[in-house]
Amino acid sequence: MASPLSSAAMALPNESSSPSASPAATGPRPQPRPQPLAARLRRAHANLAPLVLAPLLVTVLSGMGYRLLRDWGGLSRDSAHLLMVMHEGEWLKPLLGPQGESVYVLLNGLGLLWMLATGGGMVWQRLRRTPPTSGSGGDT
Repeated sequence: MASPLSSAAMALPNESSSPSASPAATGPRPQPRPQPLAARLRRAHANLAPLVLAPLLVTVLSGMGYRLLRDWGGLSRDSAHLLMVMHEGEWLKPLLGPQGESVYVLLNGLGLLWMLATGGGMVWQRLRRTPPTSGSGGDT
């Protein structure tokens, strides 16, 4: 007995004969629209944030710990020296040589400036976009 679907109905159309399959028939692709500044700032901020977060946290927490433990905890300079080694990046000297400390301070500072600049740019974009609120409503 013959199948309800004929072999001609089951055959797939020849893809090479389709005009949409030809690269010449599709034409050039349109260029993507440039992203607005706010989107580019968000992307740049988000891309660098994971790299900057850990060193900044080490610097902030060790610096605060050093000062507070020295002033309020009564620790001597020698007792709190490990925190200052972490704070200043001296622990990188065995890994990066004598310039390890300077590299750490430089990259930490540049990373912080980048995050402040891109974050400030995002805030500026948002403030410019937000319409001003009206007064207390008592204007008559």
